[in-house]
Amino acid sequence: MTEHPTSHEGRQPLAARQQERTRPRQQDAAAAAAAAAIPSPAAAPNPGPGPAAVAEAQAATRREGDRLRFVGAATRRIARGIDLDEIVLGLCRASVPTFSDAILVYLRDPLPVGDERPVSPFVLRLRRSDRLRHTDEEGGETGPESERLRPLLSDPTADLMPAAELCEVRAGGALAEVLRGVRPVFGDSAAARAALPELLGPGRPVPTGHRAILAPLRGRRRVIGAAVFVRSTERSPFEASDLLVAAQLATHTALGIDKAVLYGREAYIADELQRTMLPDSLPQPTGVRLASRYLPAAETARVGGDWYDAIPLPGSRVALVVGDVMGHSMTSAAIMGQLRTTAQTLAQLDLPPQEVLHHLDEQAQRLGSDRMATCLYAVYDPVAHRITIANAGHPPPVLLHLGGRAEVLRVPPGAPIGVGGVDFEAVELDAPAGATLLLYTDGLVESRLRDVWTGIEQLRERLAATAQLTGPDHAPPLEALCDDVLDMLGPGDRDDDIALLAARFDGIAPSDVAYWYLEPEDAAPGRARRLARRALARWDLDEMSDEVELLVSEVVTNAVRYAERPVTLRLLRTDILRCEVGDDSPQLPRQRRARETDEGGRGLFLVNRLARRWGATRLSTGKVVWFEMATRS
Repeated sequence: MTEHPTSHEGRQPLAARQQERTRPRQQDAAAAAAAAAIPSPAAAPNPGPGPAAVAEAQAATRREGDRLRFVGAATRRIARGIDLDEIVLGLCRASVPTFSDAILVYLRDPLPVGDERPVSPFVLRLRRSDRLRHTDEEGGETGPESERLRPLLSDPTADLMPAAELCEVRAGGALAEVLRGVRPVFGDSAAARAALPELLGPGRPVPTGHRAILAPLRGRRRVIGAAVFVRSTERSPFEASDLLVAAQLATHTALGIDKAVLYGREAYIADELQRTMLPDSLPQPTGVRLASRYLPAAETARVGGDWYDAIPLPGSRVALVVGDVMGHSMTSAAIMGQLRTTAQTLAQLDLPPQEVLHHLDEQAQRLGSDRMATCLYAVYDPVAHRITIANAGHPPPVLLHLGGRAEVLRVPPGAPIGVGGVDFEAVELDAPAGATLLLYTDGLVESRLRDVWTGIEQLRERLAATAQLTGPDHAPPLEALCDDVLDMLGPGDRDDDIALLAARFDGIAPSDVAYWYLEPEDAAPGRARRLARRALARWDLDEMSDEVELLVSEVVTNAVRYAERPVTLRLLRTDILRCEVGDDSPQLPRQRRARETDEGGRGLFLVNRLARRWGATRLSTGKVVWFEMATRS
């Protein structure tokens, strides 16, 4: 094979070529080792960033860290607010002076709630303005009226703070476009230069340079306002990164305002619901005086299921009711209203207390499997000076005697309403004149700091101590007694709603009661007139005899017409004269206009014209027709 020396000129064997390729690396390694072994001033290391660059990078890192910490602290402060004013105040206090020297917060007026369609026109109202105030040499803050107020804005922008109170956002205008864009903008941007005068009002100067940020406040569904952050000329202008900070503040504020408005509407509805569920005023039945109190757990939890009631019953009796639906919500308040209405209906049927609780238990089960409540139902009879009580898992009542002894009544506890299949037991106890019965819910005696029985014992001691202040012969004033009982609550004792019902037993003396049985015969009306005349003469009410005899005769005549068993007639003298006629017929009388040819039908017309009040109540054994007349003595 012929060789071509020219084409292989300079070629070396393979081993020689490999040795040539490795020689530079060996030389570099040797040089590096020599440089390390023999220091040389000429062999200096590769210079890194200069001190100025390092300081700038560290400063930027610090600024970024400070910015993140500020945003975190500011959003937490805003989020702590519950109502609208607290949230707006949180934004102002978080922004001034850390982020800006002044702030204006505009909100839509009125603020839409939830899915409500906002009203037209689109109006913004200045909700709050805040700015950095001058501090004197001693560190005390001076108000805006002080001449020593440090100017925040260079002239002519010093008048920015007294901005217009109202601003109508024109559709398609510059301000509407900025608000629709949602993102914050610098005050000297093209969009803001046209929008700020519209927001602040005509003739108001606008800060120059990057010294103002206009940030729309957008809630979950729509723009609800705007915030203007301002820095003075004594401070560095806003940077591009500050737009992100303003966006964070605006977003958290808008979402908080949305929640506050929804909460405010729910709280208003719940408060109105609660007010309608509780009695507007207590009745003034014969022989007993009443007082009540209701306290919510806290301002932020105003709705609960506690209730009380006093229901007049036939025979001058009165039903005293207190109950507590488990839970704190509008559902609890609604269930409470249904149970209270049911209790009022059952009371008018004059059922025994244990039967009332039994029917309430059935009603609670119909409302749902988890609808449970405690309830105490008592019936006071001022004539017999007795009280009948049935309990459904409720704290026992406390009876304060006239001599100052406070007694926790021994009432069978029973199971709560809603458990189902449980029998309730009633007990009948003495109710001496001058004694005070206190019914309450567990919020008065139970909290995180004490158990229920400790609280009951403290309540008993409190009542006894209060009674000692008025002496053994006088009962403490009822309203003052309720206030004094509530004063026993400490700062940590308001964990639950509190319903309180106090009843002072005056009773009706036996000498003021006249009671007879009349056979259902034609002679009964005449006998009733004679008995009524004698009773009025004994009470020195002879001047009322003619009218009372006429009305008694008409009512007894109507009762005898339908009765099969003896008719009852009772007269009660208190500050009024009350007449009650009972029979075994369940049919209630109805007033009607008699024709000229009718021989009857005018009895109730006379009762309605002459009596101060009258009525008829159906009982389990029949009915009672009653009327009242004012005494002239």
